[in-house]
Amino acid sequence: MIIRIVRMHFTQAGVDEFLEIFNANKNAIRAFNGCTHLELLKDADDENTFTTLSHWVDEASLEAYRKSELFAGVWGRVKTLFAERSQAFSLVKYIEVA
Repeated sequence: MIIRIVRMHFTQAGVDEFLEIFNANKNAIRAFNGCTHLELLKDADDENTFTTLSHWVDEASLEAYRKSELFAGVWGRVKTLFAERSQAFSLVKYIEVA
């Protein structure tokens, strides 16, 4: 499993448009082949910063999404709303403490 974290800093004016884009596409992203989990998190201290947390079956599933028309359409619109460059990380679970 691949855990993908994307932290995005928006302009104040861009937040509402980002939320509209996310809400319009969240079900399609979650239903994309290989996506098993999707969350949108809001920064506790910065109202213009959001993070997506998604789980993917494997790297190939994530890459298929990143090469899809869905991703191109969503990301093409979202990235124009940034106040600064986004940060993205792909992780694998290493140790889990129950």
